[in-house]
Amino acid sequence: MNWILYILKCGDGSLYTGITNDLTKRVLAHENGTGAKYTKGRQPFTVVYQEKCTDRSSASKRELLVKKLNKKRKLDLIQSQG
Repeated sequence: MNWILYILKCGDGSLYTGITNDLTKRVLAHENGTGAKYTKGRQPFTVVYQEKCTDRSSASKRELLVKKLNKKRKLDLIQSQG
């Protein structure tokens, strides 16, 4: 099963980092207000970054590293993909 680290740009300009094995379903959950406390009420969302991970463990470790980055570093990561 493939896992994905993703970053959403929220309607208020903030960034949310998460992991999933079904990105479409997860983004819909965020849009419906059931994805995460942080994203509730911050619609609309745009997926601005995604990174494939081999398993849940590696995705979780990568998520922790990315969440520790400040906003500028996250934006640099997003730019490096494009």
